[in-house]
Amino acid sequence: MKNKLNINAVVFIVLFSLCWNTFSHAQTGINTKTPDASAALEIKSLSNNTGLLMPRMTKVQKEAISNPATGLMVYDLTQRCVSQNAGTTTSPNWVCLAKDVNTSFFYMPSIAVDASVVGNGKTLNLYQTYKDQFSNPKKASTGAPSSISYFLNPTDLYYYITACDTSVIRLTSIDANGVLTYDIIKAADYGSFMNVVFVVK
Repeated sequence: MKNKLNINAVVFIVLFSLCWNTFSHAQTGINTKTPDASAALEIKSLSNNTGLLMPRMTKVQKEAISNPATGLMVYDLTQRCVSQNAGTTTSPNWVCLAKDVNTSFFYMPSIAVDASVVGNGKTLNLYQTYKDQFSNPKKASTGAPSSISYFLNPTDLYYYITACDTSVIRLTSIDANGVLTYDIIKAADYGSFMNVVFVVK
C-alpha cells in the first residue's frame, strides 16, 4: 500500500511538471497544432477566406477605455482605422496603424471667401464649412447616399493652409477645431487663392 501511494505521488509530480512546462513555454494555436515558435498566439483560417475581427468601437468609446495597456489595439469606427495605444496606461496616445494612404488627407471643398474689404481678425470655420457641404451636397448621382461620410468631430483632423495669395491674405492662426483667423491686407482680384488641406489624425 505504501509503495502504491509513492508510485501515485511520483506519477502525479511527473504529470504536473510536464503540464507546467507545457503551459509556461508553449504557444497557443487556433486551428493549428503547430503555431509558429515566435508567436504567443497564431490563428489560421481553415478555408483561407476568413480574417481576424478585433473589437470595434467609436473614437469616443475607445477613449473611454479605463487604463488602456500600451499596445492595446481596437478598430476605430469613427476614424476607420486600426488604432493602437502608443502611449502609456496613465497617458494614452491613440494612433492609427492601418489606414488607406490615399484617404489620409483631402482638400477643402470649394468655398467663396469675401476678400473684397481690407480688415483684421476675420475668421473662417474650416471644419464647419466642410461638414456643411459633405452633410448636405447640392446633387448626388443616381443611387448615391444623400450625404457624404464626414468626420464627426473637428479634432479628428489637422488643418493646413498649403498656399495662399500673401499679397491679399495674412494668415494668423488655425485652432484645433479648424477655425482660421486671418487678415485681408488688400482687396482681392481674380488671381487670389487659398489651398486648404485636411489631414486625418
